[in-house]
Amino acid sequence: MSTPLIMFLAFVGLTLLITFWAAKRNTGASAYFAAGRSITGWQNGLAVAGDYMSAASFLGISGMIYVAGYDGFMYSVGFLVAYITVLLIVAEPLRNAGKYTMADLLAYRLSPRPVRALASLSTLVVSTFYMIAQMVGAGAIIKQLIGIEFEPAVIGVGVLMLVYVVFGGMLATTWVQIIKALLLMIGALMLSYLVLQFHEFSFTKFFNAVAHADYGGTADPKNLMEPGLKFGVAVAGPWGPIDLISLCLGLVLGTAGLPHILVRFYTVPDAKTARSSVVWAMAIIGLFYIMTTLFGFGAATILDKATLTTNGKLDVNMVAPVLAQVLGGEFFFAFISAVAFATILAVVAGLTMSASASFAHDFYSNVLHHGKENRPGQEIRVARITAFCVGAASIGFAIYLGPTVNAAFLVGLAFSVAASANLPVIVLSVFWKRFNTTGAVAGLGVGLVASILLILLGPNGIFGKEAPFPLSNPGIVSIPIGFIAAWLGTILTARDPGAEAKFAELKVRAHTGLGSEKATAH
Repeated sequence: MSTPLIMFLAFVGLTLLITFWAAKRNTGASAYFAAGRSITGWQNGLAVAGDYMSAASFLGISGMIYVAGYDGFMYSVGFLVAYITVLLIVAEPLRNAGKYTMADLLAYRLSPRPVRALASLSTLVVSTFYMIAQMVGAGAIIKQLIGIEFEPAVIGVGVLMLVYVVFGGMLATTWVQIIKALLLMIGALMLSYLVLQFHEFSFTKFFNAVAHADYGGTADPKNLMEPGLKFGVAVAGPWGPIDLISLCLGLVLGTAGLPHILVRFYTVPDAKTARSSVVWAMAIIGLFYIMTTLFGFGAATILDKATLTTNGKLDVNMVAPVLAQVLGGEFFFAFISAVAFATILAVVAGLTMSASASFAHDFYSNVLHHGKENRPGQEIRVARITAFCVGAASIGFAIYLGPTVNAAFLVGLAFSVAASANLPVIVLSVFWKRFNTTGAVAGLGVGLVASILLILLGPNGIFGKEAPFPLSNPGIVSIPIGFIAAWLGTILTARDPGAEAKFAELKVRAHTGLGSEKATAH
């Protein structure tokens, strides 16, 4: 039995044991959806980092930096800076005002049924976009790791992920995230060390090599430190620089609207722990994204493009594992590949958990049944059925798109949708007294439709190079549309005395936590 296969099976076995342990503790909705609110600050910080450091981070960004240099590095900057938005705007109010999902915060002072219905739809769309990226990365890494073809590899990951979510719930998902985050940091540190060792631990030599990257001597030298290799006018046309700004807006603002990140703050006992977990997460994520630049830029000075070419196409998602193989041999390649697989499994499980919780708690229980559970445990059963459906849809889309699509790009689109639909209504609900239900519905609906429509009309959509919309990343247009729709929906309709009366209550609770430990039916 090969070393990669042994490591692969060892991780799967460990995570299944965690799932078995967590399944025995899943008694009631709070345990299943929020891990019994028993996770400490450092544990949740690792879990948040584990949720955030996805296949796009580990596989996609290193590949993006490999081919686009400085422009690819902007993905790392955007992902990191985004957590400031989460810390300053979202973490504390969400934990204090909510119960299980993002919609709990919105429904606190607004009419719950329409708001929850739209929030549930937005959560499902964002989660599916994000999951497709993870599945694409999973298929590529498993094919290299144990030789299974892309399609059955994607299906296998989907099935394993469903086992975590259906049986282990949020507790199993959290501990899988923690273990994955630790393994990923160890792998990234080791790979960064080997890259610096190759350049004799001299940053001068390293950056000189990056400035004259020749991809292992098989291509003309290219200065990866120079902006414009992906978004420059010469490469992307006159809209390239605007596309870069749009990407950065989507990344920085989108994190605060990502459902699988937001639900993490419900697993801690109070708002103080929620803030602590964000600080832990920022420290871990910051170190990680610094290291992605080392092995992204480093790969361009070490690897030739022929090593990464599959069937005539450059497989940019395999830069980090192949770099590990060249620098550290087969054993290190097996370890990095297993870590990448762990990354994918953990993030997919978190995404499925947030999507299924939103549908079951928001749409099924609160929209269809007016907040009254018709049978004990029915909400959990609906969540498990939803997990199957979301998993099947993501598997299908990943197989359709194939292994060559860049994972970081797909995640960038998920961020744009989250920033356009979710963020405007979260911000206005917490900070604008006049904000009402019509504004929330308009913001969610218009932001969601606008971002998806612009993606489809863009260069990577259904029209290809003949696209009527020039930007690959729609955030610079769709995010203002989301905010404007929410604002217009509010000012063009009658004032809502009930929503305004509850604004002061929400403000006090959001910033002090008073009453937040009492389960609220909203």
